[in-house]
This record gives sequence, structure tokens and C-alpha cells, in this order.
Amino acid sequence: MSQRIQKVNELIKRELSQILLREADFPKDILVTLTRVDTAPNLSQSKIYISVFPVGQIEGIIKFLNRRVYEFQQRLNKRLRMRPMPKIIFVREKKTAEAGRIEEILEEAKKQENH
Repeated sequence: MSQRIQKVNELIKRELSQILLREADFPKDILVTLTRVDTAPNLSQSKIYISVFPVGQIEGIIKFLNRRVYEFQQRLNKRLRMRPMPKIIFVREKKTAEAGRIEEILEEAKKQENH
């Protein structure tokens, strides 16, 4: 991955996180985290990976974000003066869930080892 793409990813993550924090009206009992951004080399699109706690709420949150994607895209366009501006796509973060499951397995292995 080129340095330019890495910088674009960081910039989009920082700015979109602020937009979601201030302007998205999530329910009080749901924690939504923007975990990472993956921008295409030609800057055509950026996949925005979202993690939600509790995990059972992920589908509803992704649908909510995708319904308002145009609004978030417009806010991002105003904040960032770059061309072309990648089209944002919200997707479910699977790596953090997998990492959490691996942590659980390792903890269980430690407990069994100590017995």
C-alpha cells in the first residue's frame, strides 16, 4: 500500500469518526466504532469498517449508516479538499470479532493449562 493511500485512509478515518460521533444519532446502549478504512488504489471507493457492541445490533447499524451514506459523504466532501473523493461504503468489521474469539480461546487454554 502506498504512503498516499495510507494517508488518505488515516484522514478519512479521523474525519468520518468525528462526523459519526457528532452527527449520527445512535441509541444510548450501542457502541459503534470505526475500526479501519481501506481505500482503493485509484481512490474510487473507501470501505469503512464498523464494529458494534453488542454484536447483535451490527446489521441494524450498518443499514442505518447506509441509509444516511449520502449525508455522511457530503459532510466528508466539505471537510476534505481532495479530488477525487472516494465513495464511502460501510461494511461489517470481521477481523475484530475474529480477534476477540481468538482471545477467548487463548484464555480458555490458559485456564485448562493451569488446572
